[in-house]
Amino acid sequence: MFDFFFYAYEGRSLSLIILEATAFFFGIASVIYAKRENILVYPTGLVATAITVYLFFIDSLYGDMMMNFYYSVMSIYGWWNWSRTKEKQQVVVISRTNTREKGIGFIFFLITMFITYGVYRWFGKELEWTNYVDIFTSGIFFTAMWYMATKKIENWTLWIIGDFITVPLYAYRGWGMFALQYLIFTILAIQGYRQWKKSLSSNQQTS
Repeated sequence: MFDFFFYAYEGRSLSLIILEATAFFFGIASVIYAKRENILVYPTGLVATAITVYLFFIDSLYGDMMMNFYYSVMSIYGWWNWSRTKEKQQVVVISRTNTREKGIGFIFFLITMFITYGVYRWFGKELEWTNYVDIFTSGIFFTAMWYMATKKIENWTLWIIGDFITVPLYAYRGWGMFALQYLIFTILAIQGYRQWKKSLSSNQQTS
């Protein structure tokens, strides 16, 4: 199991390993804060995504790079959105998506896949099967991030699906720590869904 996740680091520079470990730490912290509905999800997430954008650019993983750039932008929006208050009460609370929001999410999913594919073509990247998986998960994660920024419980369902797919993908590409990170993400996303579901049920009973 150790070799499966970490064999690729034999030829990688120490600086890149340190950067990946830093992104690993802050990425895990970000999801833990998200599970607790704590606004620190966003500053910790920004550190992780900024580093990851650089790492994926170095490895020519442009789809993943674009997604993490989007995470950085959406983290700023989510940070602002979660911090809004009215009469000392949070404006944005945990809720479920309605039909309109589901439709918007699906449109985001399709547009993101199209843009990610275009990015690969723009850089002249010859697409392999792993890139098509990357394009698909990019669509999932784009929508999940938007749902999280608006505190929709369905964000966790999308994270679970995307994270589960990403574990073997990153391991195959030689990103051992990121593969392990997404395995942990999958577990935390399941816990996050359960915790947000309890909060949602509690809010509905008191409203």
